[in-house]
Amino acid sequence: MSDPVYQPPLATTRFGATFGGTEPDLQGVQWSLQRNCSVTPAQLLALFASLSVVSLGIATFFWFQGATLIMPFAWAELTAVAIAFTVYARHARDGEKISLQGGQLVVELQTAGRLHRAEFNREWVRVEPKGGDGSLIEVSGQGRSVRVGRHVRPELRPALAREIRFALRGC
Repeated sequence: MSDPVYQPPLATTRFGATFGGTEPDLQGVQWSLQRNCSVTPAQLLALFASLSVVSLGIATFFWFQGATLIMPFAWAELTAVAIAFTVYARHARDGEKISLQGGQLVVELQTAGRLHRAEFNREWVRVEPKGGDGSLIEVSGQGRSVRVGRHVRPELRPALAREIRFALRGC
């Protein structure tokens, strides 16, 4: 029988999750910061469909009763609600993913279906608040900078910045 190899436990984090294997180059930390949405786009579509059926049903009833102007107003109402739901659904999947593995810090920002990715060398990256208390966190290095923390409460952003700095130091 062979002796089991000791593996030091990965550090616990408040915002991130650790991952990896037995070799230090395979270990890392990932922070997934998502928008807090209580309704998914699929649920929103079902809600809009049911709202449309009810609204058009009521409008049709009154249209047959002689109120001919109700139908255009019902369609205008549903159009306004559809625009509002579309704007909401477009940003429902917004988020930020920050991952640190080996010598690379990778920041991925998802906004309205577009993905912006920035990679930084671990030794040259700086993590600091952009302005005063509650401001976004600026990750900069090698002539590039990215602001993160949009989906974290302002009073928790300094703790997130400390956690990222702690992980960058390799502690």
